[in-house]
Amino acid sequence: MPTIKTPPQPRRRNRVAVQRAVSAALSLPSARLLRRYALTAATAGCNITLRVVGAAESKRLNSRYRRKERATNVLSFQYQSRPLAGDVVLCHAVIAKEAKAQGKTLAAHYAHLVVHGVLHLRGHQHQRKNDAARMEKTEIRLLRRLGFADPYAEKAAAIGTLK
Repeated sequence: MPTIKTPPQPRRRNRVAVQRAVSAALSLPSARLLRRYALTAATAGCNITLRVVGAAESKRLNSRYRRKERATNVLSFQYQSRPLAGDVVLCHAVIAKEAKAQGKTLAAHYAHLVVHGVLHLRGHQHQRKNDAARMEKTEIRLLRRLGFADPYAEKAAAIGTLK
C-alpha cells in the first residue's frame, strides 16, 4: 500500500509595517530595527502596523480610547478579525523623555515598548498582579533575546539612586 504524502502547509507570512508621523530629523530606531523588535514578540502570520507619533496624536488617541487626557508611551489596538493583527502606536516624545529619565538608551526603551505593545496584541494584560508578573517575565525573556537588559531592573536601580 503506497504512502500518501500530505502537502506542506503554506507558511504564514509575517507583515510588520512601520509608519512615522514625526519629523525624520528625530533620532528614531530604523524601521528595520522596529520590525525586528515586533517580530521577536509576534506569532506566525502576524499583521502589525507600528506607528511612531508625536505627543498631540498620542494624547488624542489616549483621550478617545482610554479617557486619559495626556500623551502616553504606547497604545495597542487589536483587530478581532485575525489571530495577531493590530496597531501599536508609539509616542516618540514620551519615549525619549522616559528613556532619559530612566537612564536607558532610546533603542532599549523602544525595544521594550514595541515588545510590550505586541504582547498586548497577543492578549497579555497587566491589570492584575499575576498577569503583570507573567507579562514582565515574557518581556524580559524577549528583550534578552534581542540583547537588552531587564528593563524593570534598570528602572528599579534608577529609582533607588533618586532616594
